[in-house]
Amino acid sequence: MTDLSRKPYNLSASQIDFVNRKVAGMSTNEKIGQLFFVIGQVGESNELQKFVKTYQPGGIMYRPDDAQKLQHAIMTSQKSSTTPLFIAANLEAGGNGLVNGGTWFGRPLQVAATANTENAYNLGEVSGYEAKQVGCNMSFAPIVDLDQNFHNPIMNVRTFGSDQEQVSSMADAQIAGLKANQIIPVAKHFPGDGVDERDQHLVSSINSLSTTAWLESYGQIYRHLIENGLPSIMIGHIMQPAWERKLQAGISDQDLRPASTSKLLIDGLLRQTLNFNGLAITDATPMIGYNAILPRAKALPATINAGIDMILFNKDIDEDYQYITDAVERGIITMKRVDEAVTRIIATKVAQGVMDTNNQLCEPAKNRIDLQLTKHQELAAKVAKEAVTLVKDRDQLLPLTPQKYPRVRLVVLGDTDDGGFKEGGQVTAKFKQKLAEKGFLVTVFEQKNLDFKEVFAGGIRYEQDRFDLALYVANVETASNQTTTRLNWVHLMAADAPWFMRDIPTVFVSTCNPYHLFDVPMVSTYINAYTGNDVTIDALIKKMMGQEEFVGKNPVDPFCGSFDTHL
Repeated sequence: MTDLSRKPYNLSASQIDFVNRKVAGMSTNEKIGQLFFVIGQVGESNELQKFVKTYQPGGIMYRPDDAQKLQHAIMTSQKSSTTPLFIAANLEAGGNGLVNGGTWFGRPLQVAATANTENAYNLGEVSGYEAKQVGCNMSFAPIVDLDQNFHNPIMNVRTFGSDQEQVSSMADAQIAGLKANQIIPVAKHFPGDGVDERDQHLVSSINSLSTTAWLESYGQIYRHLIENGLPSIMIGHIMQPAWERKLQAGISDQDLRPASTSKLLIDGLLRQTLNFNGLAITDATPMIGYNAILPRAKALPATINAGIDMILFNKDIDEDYQYITDAVERGIITMKRVDEAVTRIIATKVAQGVMDTNNQLCEPAKNRIDLQLTKHQELAAKVAKEAVTLVKDRDQLLPLTPQKYPRVRLVVLGDTDDGGFKEGGQVTAKFKQKLAEKGFLVTVFEQKNLDFKEVFAGGIRYEQDRFDLALYVANVETASNQTTTRLNWVHLMAADAPWFMRDIPTVFVSTCNPYHLFDVPMVSTYINAYTGNDVTIDALIKKMMGQEEFVGKNPVDPFCGSFDTHL
């Protein structure tokens, strides 16, 4: 059984006794309920009460919603549960990961571009503080993946970059900020995203590193965090074939599994090789990367038998509970294994201050919500000022002034609200307004209302008669369930592409993906801003106009390893 006197629990003898008595006194149904981490609802009180009492889940994960609604729902759920609940959110980039109107502090890659761990601490502190106001006690962050493949569509700005030392130091600082607010950090996504160019939401992606290369990169990060007492790890639907082959010689390709169903990668690599003693939670199990490998009725028991303790989200909640119940009744999952998982769950709740040894919630909901948004916006503005990165300015087009370039053609790419993890929404109106306030005459290129003459007959003179500078803003946000974050031009003649960049001054800015030079290698001036929040747009414009220096440092290779992007 799990040694609760060891880290990350470090429980006293009396606390261990409580955990053991608590687990022993639970019914089989109560224990099965603890294995599930369900999606949060903000409905009527009687519906929430019925849901919690029926399923008795171990945790609830919420998506962003109104603060008052969240506070009420969380309070109701906690009061309805016989065992205090984990309440989690994706606190990756600020309090906006849980609270609508919370601070969009900045994406992790933006924080990394400041090369200042104080900003990573503030990321954790700000997001943790705001989430705590409504009753959250767990963060599905920090992200400790390495950005090793610039084609990967789901990670890039969600990571702290491609350098493992920087990832570790930034994660340490973010964890410290979360812990300052009694928020439990959950590092993700073991065994490591960012190598494959595919999204685990859509396929079981592959971490294709050799065992040695993995140990020297991802392995070092996880070993460091585990030694420092990391309480919980999120398990991805990501394969690591080299380690499975090392741990089971002769394993066939068809028997390779993503970590979320792999006993080799969890009990073998994570728990034995890396000596992780803490709580393991899957990534969301509705993902195709989870469901494409095994029938769901087999996958869910395989997850628990792999050494993972909690299952995140359901397809059909009654169906999923029945799959686990049937597996327990048939002995596919032993009660010994169930007890081990539930012991880790309860012990984590005690060790991390979610519940006390009287089975009570340690921190009931606050009476008043105070997000401290003004203070937090100032900290976000500091990050923006330190992060915006000038990648190249070949023809010295900067600084931009209304005297030098009075007429600006603004072309915004992406700029949709579609897809998970998208936080910024649309930036077109923000850029147009802020540039106009600085004295520029701004004309927005309308992709859906093309100028026939420009597309089919206009030349350089036609363009020069209408604008002095082309400013491209790529707001192509990282999002789940998309296969690429490449630039996607209007298909008719690539009408919005900067074909004129050698004749008309052209500046390209990315407010998200840092790798767009791959698709516009010959552009003269390229800037990475990493985040499209208001404070970053303000800092970006000041820097482009020469009112502030560019001080951000590249946390990844924005030249994508290609010679032409340097030209």
